[in-house]
Amino acid sequence: MEDNRYEGLKLEYQLCFPLYAASREVIKQYHPFLDPLGLTYTQYIVMMVLWQEQDISVKELGKKLFLDSGTLTPVVKALEKQGYVQKHRDVNDERIVLVTVTEKGYELREKCLDIPSCVGKSIKLDPEDAVKLYELLYKVLGSIN
Repeated sequence: MEDNRYEGLKLEYQLCFPLYAASREVIKQYHPFLDPLGLTYTQYIVMMVLWQEQDISVKELGKKLFLDSGTLTPVVKALEKQGYVQKHRDVNDERIVLVTVTEKGYELREKCLDIPSCVGKSIKLDPEDAVKLYELLYKVLGSIN
């Protein structure tokens, strides 16, 4: 006879597990496109924010990506080493470190243009379900913070 007190510990009742597994599987779909460019998925999403913002503080970058500085700092450092970004101090407040896209970083953007559509094709969701999922995931993120 099973003890019902442990019912809530079953994996199939955990929202976190399908989120985790789906995230890992979707991120795997990026590897064939990012590996030839020498990018990790985390580096890619950092660059996506930078292509949009051009110049952003490390703190704001972390907020947008839900990444702490311990995770973000080595990622930015690796992108800087590859020549895609530059770091500099804010002229008005030297405590603030800003990250800026370089010309080489903008050249990388051209190489990444087809990645979203290629990865999107590998995920078998109709457009309506994709929009619903996107909205639900951001609702989850918003409810946590």
